[in-house]
Amino acid sequence: MLFPRLSGGLVSSLNRKMFSFSGIKPISDTLVEHSKLQKAMLFELAIVRAEGILSGHSAPSWEDCLRIATERQAKHYDAKIPEKLDQWDVYIASHAARNLVAMLQRVGRQRPEAQLERSPVIPGLGWIASGAGDFAIGGMLVEVKHTDRNFVSGDFRQILMYWILKYSAAIDNEADIWSECLLLNPRRNAALLVKFDYLLRSASANLGRVELFELLRAVVGQDRDHR
Repeated sequence: MLFPRLSGGLVSSLNRKMFSFSGIKPISDTLVEHSKLQKAMLFELAIVRAEGILSGHSAPSWEDCLRIATERQAKHYDAKIPEKLDQWDVYIASHAARNLVAMLQRVGRQRPEAQLERSPVIPGLGWIASGAGDFAIGGMLVEVKHTDRNFVSGDFRQILMYWILKYSAAIDNEADIWSECLLLNPRRNAALLVKFDYLLRSASANLGRVELFELLRAVVGQDRDHR
């Protein structure tokens, strides 16, 4: 209802603007198949490892990475928690972590005035549970997708909802809001930068920010009335 135009045509059009980072090697699907871990767990490890490196730890231990990744994945009902990691798990997660760190550092060097923020808060506003994004660099939200495919409508819907919730919270406290989003896929060395104003208008029925906020509030109100 909020984004009736977020269809295959728009998604394909957006994906045609994807780009790659020079000097970064994608991870082959054949290599990924060597790991017996669930893909979500495997790449959660990579994100935890990358976060540790970005925080100044040159080599965070894999025991710590596994502990943190397990805590995060345990929130999902279908998560399979490994007791230990084998060499392929470590090799692949290391590769993915290096790619992610290199991508974020390159983007960061292009915006030296901005700080890299881990897990930016996504306010729930009492409508849904509050959550967190992956990263933010100044006015740019950064979302990481370790998948073997192009970005899909669900990815864009997620970042649009993040933006609306952030914007809704900012109305009262006059906080800054994100102006653009960078989708990163370290597994494929793929990236897409999109401006939120363009994405909002393209995905909705050409609605403005306030109109979308009011529509979301109406949708949430109807949902509560039906409970």
